[in-house]
Amino acid sequence: MFLPVCRKDLEERGIDQLDFVFVSGDAYVDHPSFAAALLGRLLESRGYTVGILCQPDWKSAESFKVLGQPRLAFLVTSGAMDSMVSNYTANNKPRSEDSYSHGSEKGHRPDRAVIQYVAKIREAYKGANVIIGGIEASLRRTAHYDYWSNTVKHSVLLDSKADLLIYGMGEKALLEIASQLSKGIPARKIRGVRGTCWFTGKKDEVPSDAVVLPSFEDVSKNTKESKEKFALSYKIQEENTDAINGSVLAEPSESRFVIQEKASFPLSQAEFDSIYELPFERKWHPMYDVAASNGKKGIPALSEVKFSLTSCRGCFGACSFCAITFHQGRRIQSRSHESLLSEAKKMTQDSDFKGYIHDVGGPTANFRHPACQKQLKAGVCKNRHCIGSEICPNLDTSHEDYQQLLREIRSLPGVKKVFVRSGLRYDYVLADHNKKFVEELCQYHVSGQLKVAPEHVVKHVTDLMGKADIHAFLKFKGWFDEANRKLGKKQYLVPYFMSSHPGCTLNDAIALAEFLRDMHMQPEQVQDFIPTPGSLSTAMYYTGMNPLTGEAVYVARRPEEKQMQRALMQYKNPANYDIVYKALCLAGRRDLIGFGPKCLIAPRSVRKERGRQQHPVSGHHAWRSPGRSKQRRAGRGKK
Repeated sequence: MFLPVCRKDLEERGIDQLDFVFVSGDAYVDHPSFAAALLGRLLESRGYTVGILCQPDWKSAESFKVLGQPRLAFLVTSGAMDSMVSNYTANNKPRSEDSYSHGSEKGHRPDRAVIQYVAKIREAYKGANVIIGGIEASLRRTAHYDYWSNTVKHSVLLDSKADLLIYGMGEKALLEIASQLSKGIPARKIRGVRGTCWFTGKKDEVPSDAVVLPSFEDVSKNTKESKEKFALSYKIQEENTDAINGSVLAEPSESRFVIQEKASFPLSQAEFDSIYELPFERKWHPMYDVAASNGKKGIPALSEVKFSLTSCRGCFGACSFCAITFHQGRRIQSRSHESLLSEAKKMTQDSDFKGYIHDVGGPTANFRHPACQKQLKAGVCKNRHCIGSEICPNLDTSHEDYQQLLREIRSLPGVKKVFVRSGLRYDYVLADHNKKFVEELCQYHVSGQLKVAPEHVVKHVTDLMGKADIHAFLKFKGWFDEANRKLGKKQYLVPYFMSSHPGCTLNDAIALAEFLRDMHMQPEQVQDFIPTPGSLSTAMYYTGMNPLTGEAVYVARRPEEKQMQRALMQYKNPANYDIVYKALCLAGRRDLIGFGPKCLIAPRSVRKERGRQQHPVSGHHAWRSPGRSKQRRAGRGKK
């Protein structure tokens, strides 16, 4: 049985008033990969009644009255993604689809959904408790740079006029809040709950042990000094994301203070397991079985996760462009083998199951245990990362548990194949010196292609990205190719590269193009850097400096230069000829224009004929990939 979505559902179940109403920018899919369903089922398991108001018409307050005013609170989320990332490309152009909507139709989620939804709830029910959460609220919980308006904005808690904000993975915080609301405490008066942000206009209510961040006024001016303050604020926040050694933070914002409580403690394995035992339907709601106006049915986002297993949360990977640290934290939480095997067995009983489990992973597939034992008592290190451009000597690199887990799942009756698709951190594999893992991976868990993310080839760029240098990718490629030769398989690595990341100059982009030339790679899809809230790379983009070191960082801001960097990764595409030609001339690299083996493009005089001849070299893999998710490091990212 699905959670209630309309008055008829309430009447059939004899519910006069719900305890909670989730308002979500996503369509309703009753699956643990969708936050409203997961948290709704969790609350339901504790005796609360919960309804789902999915993708209401944000232009009308009446659409927010469908389920009535809840007894305890409205719970508001933009959905699985920040609404601006969902609605716009890196070039700030409207996206043509929304995979979290009925039939992929766009237009069902407003820009800045959290703010829009809260405003309409206030219009419909002035006295209601309103609590915001999810990725949009979590990553915008303090003053943040907003790429789409090119401004620094207030905490979304203040801009939305909500009562309380839950950041991170909200299970523990939400249950504690529900308990306090049940005792009659208004949401705006709730204090001291880990994983929440609240605000006050009274200075004497600011916790005495709080670390005070630079004020909104200090970080929001478009001056060098203000950007230095913004960088300092980011650094302090990054150092205080851990539940054990993090501090309460206070951000002055005009006449108010936004208080960020310490992070929630990670779920225990038993708690993590129990969530996935809740009675999910694991389907989209039947209302989506009919065709949308574009003729398509269902919710496409479900297809990516319906037959996938979430084995872990958190990530110690330190990718600068990824906001997982700010949302899920650096400490790994993992489910037990028993829980995952139980879920896999249930999948085999689904009439749609064809024998293939699409993924076993999380933000990073092969992170299954804490980076080191010290983290369990002292928390994560504030001044160093576990892995990235360098690897900590204390890092536990064992793949034994993950390897055994994959063996057990693929041995289940009814399971033909178990794939690994959610991102394999290959430098972590190399650090384990475990070629046997790579051999088993190639033999049993690759479906012709394995996606990995070196992101760039120039060391100072990969250092800023928090990624291993390109030599690690080449070493892993050697292992991968060797394993496939032994197995007699033709399988390929699909490397992801990113253009226009802070620190990447036009010459660096040309170096990447030369690498692709030498490796006979021609990526069909490329990723532009998008400065999303909450990441180190976004702080670099806005400030022009590395907040962790204070060093200046080059930033490609002009649309034309960003277009050049992107086009250089697909220099063989005839549509990119003119912009690649211009980029090479601008960089003084006319040596790459001609007919020699090292040239990227032909001279202008013969480009038409040469363009007709250009195609992937016979015998070389075309390096196809279906592309990556729009905000991949906030959920289940490629590493």
